[in-house]
Amino acid sequence: MKNSIFIWIIKIVAVVILLQTLYFKFTGAEESVYIFTTLGIEPYGRIGSGLVELIACILILIPRTTLLGALLGIGTMVGAIFSHLFVLGIEVKNDGGELFILAIITFLCCLVLIYNQKNKIPDLLKFKI
Repeated sequence: MKNSIFIWIIKIVAVVILLQTLYFKFTGAEESVYIFTTLGIEPYGRIGSGLVELIACILILIPRTTLLGALLGIGTMVGAIFSHLFVLGIEVKNDGGELFILAIITFLCCLVLIYNQKNKIPDLLKFKI
């Protein structure tokens, strides 16, 4: 019981962080446009990553698909973390590193969810025709 409450807290933390960034991506907020312009993938990268994050949120919340959502989330966060480390810098437009920290937190939450669902990984590799 305690484990399932902990897992739901982890799911909610990851989903809340992912969802709150969607507003900025989908409305073309200045900071979001700056980030994706700097990366050279504006507007398609901004909107595309927003869609992937939205799908990840939905999948994370559905118990049967939590593993898939966490894999999508962790993949997106690896991209975000690498972008911060190698292109953008930790601090973007004087945010004090907030976006980088949120990416790390989301990465860790998704990692916990993947670890929790590790017994389902072999099922992902089976192809049913």
